[in-house]
Amino acid sequence: MSDSISIRSLGSRVGETVRLLGWIRNHRSSGKIAFLIVRDGTGEVQVVVARHEVDEATWQTVTDRVAYECSVVVEGVVRADERSPSGVELTASRVEVLGDSSNDYPIQLKDAGVDFLLSKRHLWLRTSRQTAIMRIRDEVIKAIHDYFYDHDFVLVDTPILTGSIGESAGTLFETEYFDLGTAYLAQTGQLYVEAAAAALGKVYCFGPTFRAEKSKTRRHLTEFWMVEPEVAWLDSEGNMRLQEEFVTAIVGRVLERRLPELEVLERDTEPLRAVVPPFDRLSYAEAVEFLVSKGSEVTWGDDLGAEDEAILTEGRSKPLFVFDYPKSAKAFYMKENPEDPTTVKCNDLLAPEGYGEIIGGSQREDDLDKLTARIHEEGLPEEAYDWYLDLRRYGTFVHSGFGLGLERTVSWICGLPHLREAIAFPRMMSRLDP
Repeated sequence: MSDSISIRSLGSRVGETVRLLGWIRNHRSSGKIAFLIVRDGTGEVQVVVARHEVDEATWQTVTDRVAYECSVVVEGVVRADERSPSGVELTASRVEVLGDSSNDYPIQLKDAGVDFLLSKRHLWLRTSRQTAIMRIRDEVIKAIHDYFYDHDFVLVDTPILTGSIGESAGTLFETEYFDLGTAYLAQTGQLYVEAAAAALGKVYCFGPTFRAEKSKTRRHLTEFWMVEPEVAWLDSEGNMRLQEEFVTAIVGRVLERRLPELEVLERDTEPLRAVVPPFDRLSYAEAVEFLVSKGSEVTWGDDLGAEDEAILTEGRSKPLFVFDYPKSAKAFYMKENPEDPTTVKCNDLLAPEGYGEIIGGSQREDDLDKLTARIHEEGLPEEAYDWYLDLRRYGTFVHSGFGLGLERTVSWICGLPHLREAIAFPRMMSRLDP
Protein backbone atom coordinates (compact mmCIF):
# COMPACT_ATOMS: atom_id res chain seq x y z
CA MET A 1 0.00 0.00 0.00
CA SER A 2 3.05 2.26 0.17
CA ASP A 3 2.64 3.22 -3.51
CA SER A 4 -0.70 4.94 -2.89
CA ILE A 5 -0.96 8.72 -2.62
CA SER A 6 -3.21 11.07 -0.67
CA ILE A 7 -6.09 13.07 -2.08
CA ARG A 8 -4.34 16.22 -0.92
CA SER A 9 -1.48 15.40 -3.32
CA LEU A 10 -3.63 14.86 -6.42
CA GLY A 11 -3.34 18.45 -7.62
CA SER A 12 0.33 17.96 -8.42
CA ARG A 13 -0.29 14.70 -10.32
CA VAL A 14 -2.60 15.82 -13.14
CA GLY A 15 -2.28 13.50 -16.15
CA GLU A 16 -0.70 10.71 -14.10
CA THR A 17 -2.09 7.32 -13.19
CA VAL A 18 -2.28 6.98 -9.40
CA ARG A 19 -3.45 4.58 -6.75
CA LEU A 20 -5.69 5.87 -3.95
CA LEU A 21 -6.90 4.31 -0.69
CA GLY A 22 -9.96 5.65 1.07
CA TRP A 23 -13.62 5.34 2.03
CA ILE A 24 -16.80 6.00 0.06
CA ARG A 25 -18.51 9.19 1.16
CA ASN A 26 -21.28 8.97 -1.44
CA HIS A 27 -22.06 7.21 -4.72
CA ARG A 28 -24.58 7.24 -7.57
CA SER A 29 -24.89 5.50 -10.92
CA SER A 30 -26.83 6.16 -14.12
CA GLY A 31 -26.31 2.70 -15.60
CA LYS A 32 -23.50 3.76 -17.92
CA ILE A 33 -21.47 5.92 -15.60
CA ALA A 34 -20.94 5.98 -11.84
CA PHE A 35 -19.75 8.77 -9.58
CA LEU A 36 -18.02 8.00 -6.29
CA ILE A 37 -17.01 10.54 -3.66
CA VAL A 38 -13.94 9.15 -1.92
CA ARG A 39 -12.37 10.53 1.23
CA ASP A 40 -9.06 9.55 2.83
CA GLY A 41 -8.65 11.90 5.79
CA THR A 42 -6.74 14.51 3.79
CA GLY A 43 -9.63 15.48 1.54
CA GLU A 44 -12.33 14.31 -0.84
CA VAL A 45 -12.30 13.66 -4.59
CA GLN A 46 -14.87 12.62 -7.16
CA VAL A 47 -14.08 9.37 -8.95
CA VAL A 48 -15.73 8.85 -12.34
CA VAL A 49 -16.26 5.25 -13.48
CA ALA A 50 -17.40 4.79 -17.10
CA ARG A 51 -18.76 1.34 -17.82
CA HIS A 52 -17.13 1.09 -21.27
CA GLU A 53 -13.69 1.99 -19.82
CA VAL A 54 -13.45 -0.62 -17.04
CA ASP A 55 -13.63 -4.41 -16.88
CA GLU A 56 -16.79 -6.21 -15.85
CA ALA A 57 -15.45 -7.02 -12.36
CA THR A 58 -14.84 -3.34 -11.62
CA TRP A 59 -18.28 -2.35 -12.88
CA GLN A 60 -19.94 -5.04 -10.80
CA THR A 61 -18.02 -3.84 -7.77
CA VAL A 62 -19.20 -0.28 -8.32
CA THR A 63 -22.85 -1.24 -8.81
CA ASP A 64 -23.19 -4.16 -6.37
CA ARG A 65 -20.64 -3.79 -3.55
CA VAL A 66 -19.87 -0.11 -3.14
CA ALA A 67 -21.76 1.29 -0.13
CA TYR A 68 -21.49 4.21 2.27
CA GLU A 69 -18.15 4.10 4.13
CA CYS A 70 -16.84 0.91 2.59
CA SER A 71 -13.05 1.09 2.16
CA VAL A 72 -11.70 0.94 -1.38
CA VAL A 73 -8.62 1.09 -3.54
CA VAL A 74 -9.00 3.16 -6.71
CA GLU A 75 -6.63 3.34 -9.66
CA GLY A 76 -7.06 5.92 -12.38
CA VAL A 77 -5.89 9.07 -14.13
CA VAL A 78 -5.93 12.45 -12.38
CA ARG A 79 -7.71 15.07 -14.47
CA ALA A 80 -8.11 18.80 -13.89
CA ASP A 81 -11.67 19.89 -13.13
CA GLU A 82 -12.38 23.53 -12.29
CA ARG A 83 -15.82 22.61 -10.95
CA SER A 84 -14.33 20.38 -8.25
CA PRO A 85 -13.48 21.92 -4.85
CA SER A 86 -10.09 20.19 -5.05
CA GLY A 87 -9.56 21.22 -8.67
CA VAL A 88 -9.24 17.63 -9.87
CA GLU A 89 -11.18 14.41 -10.33
CA LEU A 90 -10.12 10.83 -10.91
CA THR A 91 -11.10 8.81 -13.97
CA ALA A 92 -11.01 5.24 -12.67
CA SER A 93 -9.63 2.19 -14.41
CA ARG A 94 -10.09 -0.08 -11.38
CA VAL A 95 -12.10 -0.01 -8.15
CA GLU A 96 -11.78 -2.72 -5.52
CA VAL A 97 -13.62 -2.95 -2.21
CA LEU A 98 -11.19 -3.71 0.62
CA GLY A 99 -13.67 -3.56 3.49
CA ASP A 100 -17.40 -3.94 3.02
CA SER A 101 -19.89 -1.66 4.77
CA SER A 102 -23.37 -2.77 5.67
CA ASN A 103 -26.27 -1.18 3.82
CA ASP A 104 -27.70 -0.05 7.16
CA TYR A 105 -24.77 2.31 7.88
CA PRO A 106 -26.22 4.46 10.68
CA ILE A 107 -25.13 7.93 9.52
CA GLN A 108 -25.92 8.75 5.91
CA LEU A 109 -26.81 11.93 4.04
CA LYS A 110 -29.77 12.76 6.24
CA ASP A 111 -30.54 14.70 9.39
CA ALA A 112 -30.17 12.93 12.72
CA GLY A 113 -30.73 14.01 16.31
CA VAL A 114 -27.81 15.05 18.47
CA ASP A 115 -28.33 12.25 21.00
CA PHE A 116 -28.27 9.68 18.20
CA LEU A 117 -25.14 11.23 16.70
CA LEU A 118 -23.40 11.25 20.07
CA SER A 119 -24.21 7.57 20.54
CA LYS A 120 -22.57 7.00 17.14
CA ARG A 121 -19.74 9.44 17.77
CA HIS A 122 -17.18 6.93 16.52
CA LEU A 123 -18.90 7.13 13.11
CA TRP A 124 -20.05 10.77 13.31
CA LEU A 125 -16.38 11.77 13.34
CA ARG A 126 -16.10 10.67 9.71
CA THR A 127 -18.37 13.44 8.41
CA SER A 128 -16.84 16.47 6.71
CA ARG A 129 -18.02 18.88 9.41
CA GLN A 130 -16.47 16.85 12.21
CA THR A 131 -13.17 16.29 10.39
CA ALA A 132 -12.97 20.05 9.77
CA ILE A 133 -13.43 20.70 13.50
CA MET A 134 -10.80 18.13 14.43
CA ARG A 135 -8.30 19.68 12.01
CA ILE A 136 -8.91 23.12 13.47
CA ARG A 137 -8.51 21.73 16.99
CA ASP A 138 -5.22 20.14 15.91
CA GLU A 139 -4.08 23.47 14.46
CA VAL A 140 -4.96 25.29 17.68
CA ILE A 141 -2.92 22.76 19.69
CA LYS A 142 0.07 23.14 17.37
CA ALA A 143 -0.24 26.94 17.57
CA ILE A 144 -0.22 26.77 21.38
CA HIS A 145 2.94 24.69 21.52
CA ASP A 146 4.66 26.78 18.84
CA TYR A 147 3.82 30.06 20.57
CA PHE A 148 5.29 28.92 23.86
CA TYR A 149 8.34 27.35 22.21
CA ASP A 150 9.02 30.58 20.32
CA HIS A 151 8.71 32.58 23.56
CA ASP A 152 11.08 30.37 25.61
CA PHE A 153 8.49 28.57 27.73
CA VAL A 154 9.22 25.06 28.99
CA LEU A 155 6.53 22.36 28.91
CA VAL A 156 6.08 20.73 32.33
CA ASP A 157 3.80 17.71 32.72
CA THR A 158 1.75 17.92 35.90
CA PRO A 159 -0.04 15.11 37.80
CA ILE A 160 -3.50 13.88 36.90
CA LEU A 161 -3.87 12.31 40.35
CA THR A 162 -3.33 14.77 43.17
CA GLY A 163 -3.92 15.24 46.88
CA SER A 164 -4.26 19.05 46.57
CA ILE A 165 -7.18 20.84 44.97
CA GLY A 166 -6.96 24.09 43.07
CA GLU A 167 -10.63 25.00 42.69
CA SER A 168 -13.91 24.18 44.45
CA ALA A 169 -13.90 20.99 46.51
CA GLY A 170 -17.45 20.33 45.32
CA THR A 171 -16.33 19.69 41.74
CA LEU A 172 -13.84 16.89 42.37
CA PHE A 173 -13.76 13.33 41.11
CA GLU A 174 -12.43 11.15 43.94
CA THR A 175 -10.65 7.81 44.00
CA GLU A 176 -8.97 5.77 46.69
CA TYR A 177 -5.20 5.87 46.38
CA PHE A 178 -3.69 2.69 47.89
CA ASP A 179 -3.04 3.24 51.60
CA LEU A 180 -2.71 7.02 51.32
CA GLY A 181 -6.40 7.89 51.39
CA THR A 182 -8.32 9.89 48.83
CA ALA A 183 -6.84 11.22 45.60
CA TYR A 184 -8.53 13.54 43.15
CA LEU A 185 -8.54 13.84 39.39
CA ALA A 186 -6.82 17.14 38.67
CA GLN A 187 -8.97 20.23 38.19
CA THR A 188 -5.88 22.18 37.23
CA GLY A 189 -2.12 21.80 36.97
CA GLN A 190 -1.60 25.35 38.18
CA LEU A 191 -0.19 24.69 41.65
CA TYR A 192 2.49 22.49 40.13
CA VAL A 193 3.48 24.89 37.37
CA GLU A 194 3.87 27.57 40.03
CA ALA A 195 6.57 25.38 41.54
CA ALA A 196 8.11 24.82 38.10
CA ALA A 197 8.13 28.58 37.39
CA ALA A 198 10.43 29.04 40.38
CA ALA A 199 12.85 26.64 38.71
CA LEU A 200 12.49 27.51 35.02
CA GLY A 201 11.00 31.00 34.87
CA LYS A 202 8.42 30.55 32.09
CA VAL A 203 6.54 27.24 31.96
CA TYR A 204 3.24 25.73 30.90
CA CYS A 205 1.30 22.50 31.25
CA PHE A 206 -1.22 21.18 28.77
CA GLY A 207 -3.47 18.23 29.36
CA PRO A 208 -6.85 16.88 30.43
CA THR A 209 -8.59 18.29 33.48
CA PHE A 210 -11.70 17.11 35.28
CA ARG A 211 -14.62 18.93 36.90
CA ALA A 212 -17.49 17.07 38.55
CA GLU A 213 -19.88 19.96 38.00
CA LYS A 214 -23.48 18.87 37.58
CA SER A 215 -23.95 21.21 34.68
CA LYS A 216 -25.72 20.56 31.40
CA THR A 217 -24.95 23.85 29.67
CA ARG A 218 -23.40 24.09 26.21
CA ARG A 219 -20.19 25.38 27.83
CA HIS A 220 -19.44 22.50 30.19
CA LEU A 221 -17.78 19.11 29.90
CA THR A 222 -16.66 16.89 32.75
CA GLU A 223 -13.37 16.15 30.98
CA PHE A 224 -11.68 18.85 28.93
CA TRP A 225 -8.22 20.07 27.94
CA MET A 226 -6.59 23.16 29.35
CA VAL A 227 -3.29 24.93 28.75
CA GLU A 228 -1.85 26.73 31.78
CA PRO A 229 1.22 28.96 31.50
CA GLU A 230 2.92 30.37 34.59
CA VAL A 231 5.52 33.15 34.50
CA ALA A 232 7.94 34.38 37.17
CA TRP A 233 8.19 38.15 37.69
CA LEU A 234 4.95 38.80 35.80
CA ASP A 235 2.21 40.90 37.41
CA SER A 236 -1.50 41.04 36.61
CA GLU A 237 -1.13 43.72 33.94
CA GLY A 238 1.62 41.77 32.17
CA ASN A 239 -0.49 38.64 32.46
CA MET A 240 -3.33 40.24 30.50
CA ARG A 241 -0.91 41.43 27.82
CA LEU A 242 0.39 37.87 27.48
CA GLN A 243 -3.16 36.53 27.14
CA GLU A 244 -4.13 38.92 24.34
CA GLU A 245 -0.94 38.22 22.41
CA PHE A 246 -1.42 34.47 22.88
CA VAL A 247 -5.06 34.40 21.78
CA THR A 248 -4.31 36.65 18.81
CA ALA A 249 -1.56 34.27 17.70
CA ILE A 250 -3.88 31.24 17.91
CA VAL A 251 -6.70 32.87 15.93
CA GLY A 252 -4.24 34.21 13.35
CA ARG A 253 -2.73 30.75 12.88
CA VAL A 254 -6.14 29.20 12.16
CA LEU A 255 -7.00 31.97 9.71
CA GLU A 256 -3.68 31.46 7.97
CA ARG A 257 -3.77 27.68 7.68
CA ARG A 258 -7.36 26.44 8.08
CA LEU A 259 -9.56 28.61 5.90
CA PRO A 260 -10.86 25.59 3.91
CA GLU A 261 -12.05 23.98 7.14
CA LEU A 262 -13.67 27.23 8.31
CA GLU A 263 -15.46 27.35 4.95
CA VAL A 264 -16.77 23.80 5.49
CA LEU A 265 -18.20 25.02 8.80
CA GLU A 266 -19.61 28.14 7.07
CA ARG A 267 -17.84 30.22 9.69
CA ASP A 268 -17.93 33.98 9.15
CA THR A 269 -14.24 34.88 9.48
CA GLU A 270 -14.68 38.66 9.78
CA PRO A 271 -15.20 38.53 13.58
CA LEU A 272 -12.04 36.44 13.88
CA ARG A 273 -10.03 38.96 11.84
CA ALA A 274 -10.96 41.62 14.39
CA VAL A 275 -9.08 39.74 17.13
CA VAL A 276 -6.01 41.98 17.52
CA PRO A 277 -4.53 43.70 20.59
CA PRO A 278 -5.41 45.61 22.61
CA PHE A 279 -8.52 43.83 23.84
CA ASP A 280 -11.37 45.67 25.56
CA ARG A 281 -11.32 45.95 29.37
CA LEU A 282 -13.81 46.46 32.18
CA SER A 283 -13.27 46.22 35.91
CA TYR A 284 -15.63 43.87 37.72
CA ALA A 285 -17.28 46.86 39.39
CA GLU A 286 -17.84 48.53 36.01
CA ALA A 287 -19.19 45.26 34.61
CA VAL A 288 -21.73 44.89 37.43
CA GLU A 289 -22.85 48.51 37.03
CA PHE A 290 -23.31 47.97 33.28
CA LEU A 291 -25.20 44.70 33.77
CA VAL A 292 -27.58 46.23 36.30
CA SER A 293 -28.29 49.02 33.82
CA LYS A 294 -29.26 46.32 31.31
CA GLY A 295 -31.69 44.65 33.72
CA SER A 296 -29.46 41.92 35.15
CA GLU A 297 -30.09 40.85 38.75
CA VAL A 298 -26.38 40.37 39.45
CA THR A 299 -25.11 41.97 42.64
CA TRP A 300 -21.58 42.86 43.71
CA GLY A 301 -19.89 39.69 44.98
CA ASP A 302 -21.56 37.33 42.53
CA ASP A 303 -19.56 35.49 39.92
CA LEU A 304 -20.74 36.31 36.41
CA GLY A 305 -22.90 33.77 34.60
CA ALA A 306 -23.17 32.94 30.92
CA GLU A 307 -26.03 35.38 30.33
CA ASP A 308 -24.09 38.19 32.01
CA GLU A 309 -21.02 37.44 29.89
CA ALA A 310 -23.13 37.48 26.72
CA ILE A 311 -24.54 40.91 27.63
CA LEU A 312 -21.06 42.28 28.32
CA THR A 313 -19.70 41.19 24.94
CA GLU A 314 -22.77 42.07 22.86
CA GLY A 315 -21.77 44.39 20.03
CA ARG A 316 -18.04 43.97 20.71
CA SER A 317 -15.73 42.74 17.97
CA LYS A 318 -12.83 41.91 20.29
CA PRO A 319 -12.53 39.72 23.38
CA LEU A 320 -13.17 41.48 26.68
CA PHE A 321 -11.14 41.40 29.90
CA VAL A 322 -13.13 41.64 33.13
CA PHE A 323 -10.63 42.15 35.95
CA ASP A 324 -10.35 42.56 39.73
CA TYR A 325 -13.17 40.29 40.90
CA PRO A 326 -14.30 40.09 44.55
CA LYS A 327 -12.09 37.88 46.68
CA SER A 328 -15.14 35.92 47.85
CA ALA A 329 -15.94 34.82 44.28
CA LYS A 330 -12.49 33.55 43.36
CA ALA A 331 -9.94 30.89 44.31
CA PHE A 332 -7.73 31.06 47.40
CA TYR A 333 -4.44 31.46 45.52
CA MET A 334 -5.24 34.81 43.85
CA LYS A 335 -3.32 37.93 44.89
CA GLU A 336 -5.12 40.32 47.21
CA ASN A 337 -5.45 43.71 45.56
CA PRO A 338 -3.44 46.25 47.62
CA GLU A 339 -5.74 49.10 46.51
CA ASP A 340 -8.88 47.18 47.55
CA PRO A 341 -8.41 44.13 49.82
CA THR A 342 -11.97 42.95 49.06
CA THR A 343 -10.86 42.14 45.49
CA VAL A 344 -8.11 40.06 43.91
CA LYS A 345 -5.81 40.77 40.97
CA CYS A 346 -7.38 38.45 38.44
CA ASN A 347 -9.17 38.48 35.13
CA ASP A 348 -11.54 36.49 32.95
CA LEU A 349 -11.22 36.81 29.19
CA LEU A 350 -14.60 36.69 27.44
CA ALA A 351 -14.82 35.75 23.77
CA PRO A 352 -17.24 37.79 21.64
CA GLU A 353 -20.32 36.48 19.81
CA GLY A 354 -21.76 35.15 23.06
CA TYR A 355 -19.07 32.50 23.67
CA GLY A 356 -18.12 33.81 27.10
CA GLU A 357 -15.13 32.92 29.25
CA ILE A 358 -12.24 31.18 27.51
CA ILE A 359 -9.50 32.21 29.98
CA GLY A 360 -9.28 32.65 33.72
CA GLY A 361 -6.06 34.15 35.05
CA SER A 362 -4.53 35.92 38.02
CA GLN A 363 -1.48 37.16 39.78
CA ARG A 364 -0.78 34.63 42.53
CA GLU A 365 -0.68 35.45 46.23
CA ASP A 366 3.03 35.57 47.12
CA ASP A 367 2.62 36.56 50.78
CA LEU A 368 2.95 33.47 52.99
CA ASP A 369 0.72 34.71 55.80
CA LYS A 370 -2.08 35.88 53.51
CA LEU A 371 -2.01 32.65 51.52
CA THR A 372 -2.11 30.55 54.69
CA ALA A 373 -5.04 32.59 55.97
CA ARG A 374 -6.93 32.07 52.71
CA ILE A 375 -6.38 28.31 52.89
CA HIS A 376 -7.87 28.31 56.37
CA GLU A 377 -10.80 30.51 55.28
CA GLU A 378 -11.64 28.00 52.55
CA GLY A 379 -11.56 25.13 55.05
CA LEU A 380 -8.75 23.38 53.18
CA PRO A 381 -6.30 21.09 55.04
CA GLU A 382 -3.07 23.04 55.46
CA GLU A 383 -0.98 19.84 55.50
CA ALA A 384 -2.05 19.06 51.93
CA TYR A 385 -0.64 22.42 50.83
CA ASP A 386 2.52 22.46 52.87
CA TRP A 387 4.63 21.90 49.76
CA TYR A 388 2.77 24.76 48.02
CA LEU A 389 3.43 27.08 50.95
CA ASP A 390 7.13 26.22 50.65
CA LEU A 391 7.15 28.25 47.45
CA ARG A 392 6.45 31.30 49.64
CA ARG A 393 8.79 30.25 52.46
CA TYR A 394 11.83 29.84 50.26
CA GLY A 395 12.29 32.73 47.88
CA THR A 396 8.77 33.99 47.27
CA PHE A 397 8.34 35.94 44.05
CA VAL A 398 5.78 37.83 42.00
CA HIS A 399 4.24 35.50 39.45
CA SER A 400 1.11 35.13 37.34
CA GLY A 401 -0.58 32.68 35.04
CA PHE A 402 -3.82 31.65 33.41
CA GLY A 403 -5.77 28.70 32.06
CA LEU A 404 -7.20 28.61 28.55
CA GLY A 405 -9.94 26.05 27.90
CA LEU A 406 -9.17 24.33 24.62
CA GLU A 407 -12.71 23.23 23.78
CA ARG A 408 -14.19 26.65 24.54
CA THR A 409 -11.57 28.28 22.33
CA VAL A 410 -12.14 25.81 19.49
CA SER A 411 -15.92 26.25 19.80
CA TRP A 412 -15.56 30.02 19.49
CA ILE A 413 -13.16 29.89 16.54
CA CYS A 414 -15.32 27.32 14.71
CA GLY A 415 -18.62 28.99 15.62
CA LEU A 416 -19.99 25.82 17.25
CA PRO A 417 -23.21 25.80 19.26
CA HIS A 418 -21.87 23.33 21.89
CA LEU A 419 -18.53 22.15 23.28
CA ARG A 420 -19.41 18.52 22.58
CA GLU A 421 -18.30 18.89 18.95
CA ALA A 422 -14.93 20.39 19.89
CA ILE A 423 -13.48 17.14 21.28
CA ALA A 424 -13.45 13.74 19.62
CA PHE A 425 -15.22 11.84 22.41
CA PRO A 426 -17.02 14.22 24.80
CA ARG A 427 -17.67 13.40 28.42
CA MET A 428 -20.77 14.94 29.96
CA MET A 429 -22.99 14.22 32.95
CA SER A 430 -25.15 11.87 30.91
CA ARG A 431 -22.52 10.37 28.59
CA LEU A 432 -19.62 8.05 29.29
CA ASP A 433 -19.49 6.26 25.92
CA PRO A 434 -18.42 5.60 23.26
